[in-house]
Amino acid sequence: MPAQIATTDDLRDLKLELLESIKTMFNENHGKPAKKWLKSPDVRKLLNISPSTLQVLRINGTLPYTKLGGALYYDYEDIQKIFDENKTCNIL
Repeated sequence: MPAQIATTDDLRDLKLELLESIKTMFNENHGKPAKKWLKSPDVRKLLNISPSTLQVLRINGTLPYTKLGGALYYDYEDIQKIFDENKTCNIL
C-alpha cells in the first residue's frame, strides 16, 4: 500500500471542514439538548430545581412524564411548551 503524505493545505482543509460540521450541529440544535427525552436529573439541572419540586410538578400535572422500568422520562418539547405558556411581559 503506497504511503500518502498530508500537506499543510490538506490539514487546513480538514480543519475548515470540521469547524463547518460543528457550526452546523450547533445551529441545528439552537441550544436544545441533544436528547429528546430527559431523565429526572437532567430536568432538575435544566430547571435548577430540587427533586421534591420536580415531584410536585409531576403530581399536579404541570409536567408530563413517561415511566419505563422505574425511570422517569420527560419530553424536552413539553418543558419548552410550559415555558412558552407561562411567559409574561412586564412593561415598566
